[in-house]
Amino acid sequence: AADDRIPVDGMLPFTIDRSKAQENLANWVRSRWFAPSKFRRDGVEGKFQGVFLPYFTFDAMTATAWSGERGDHYYVTVGSGKDERREQRTSWTWVSGRFQRFFDDICVLAATRLRRDLIQALEPWPLAKIIPFNPQLMAGITARTYDIELDECFAEGKKRMDDALHADVRERIGGDEQIVSSVKTQYAGITYKPLLLPAWLMTYRWNDKPWQVFINATTGEVQGERPWSVLKIIFAVLAGIALIAAVVLWIQNSQSFH
Repeated sequence: AADDRIPVDGMLPFTIDRSKAQENLANWVRSRWFAPSKFRRDGVEGKFQGVFLPYFTFDAMTATAWSGERGDHYYVTVGSGKDERREQRTSWTWVSGRFQRFFDDICVLAATRLRRDLIQALEPWPLAKIIPFNPQLMAGITARTYDIELDECFAEGKKRMDDALHADVRERIGGDEQIVSSVKTQYAGITYKPLLLPAWLMTYRWNDKPWQVFINATTGEVQGERPWSVLKIIFAVLAGIALIAAVVLWIQNSQSFH
């Protein structure tokens, strides 16, 4: 109801209740193998807060013209006798092409002062289940309006589209290596929708430090901050080094035997 706000077009209702969110969080804590043992054993305590997060989604039809070089590896034998060896070479071929791609519902979080990386990791949202905006579904739940404007959100959404198109170009170039020389894209039919998407938020304390956890309230996906056990990490690194050393020793022994 705030002034100068783009009205909300649709929303996803909460389908993961508080008890199910707590269960998913407990499973997430137990699955953090490199967390301190006490953390995994005792779990975390905190109060869940339901929140509707503001998003803009963008649709666009794109037409892309690209060019680049495809590198295919091949091997040649050089030297002779004991110095004979195989060397990798690369054959380069100039390639180009055009293609179209439609982007549907590229989601961009329109809120600051939140861990964007954690919230973005909650994707994908089941946007096929979007319903028209219904204020009654917000009863007792915090709902945030956007504080990142539409044009800034579109810039982020367009960057995601550009990144996806560059990945498409590399796939179309093919080969073992790719050099992308040019990617030129035209955008058409751009549309947007302002949405409210549901999440559970918890802030818990560990070693007198606050940590945040977010749960997608439609899929149950959990993403959050967690402590790390330095001893477990050191042990894993040492175990990895010992394994590599054992494999190298086995190879050397096998070569000596032959």
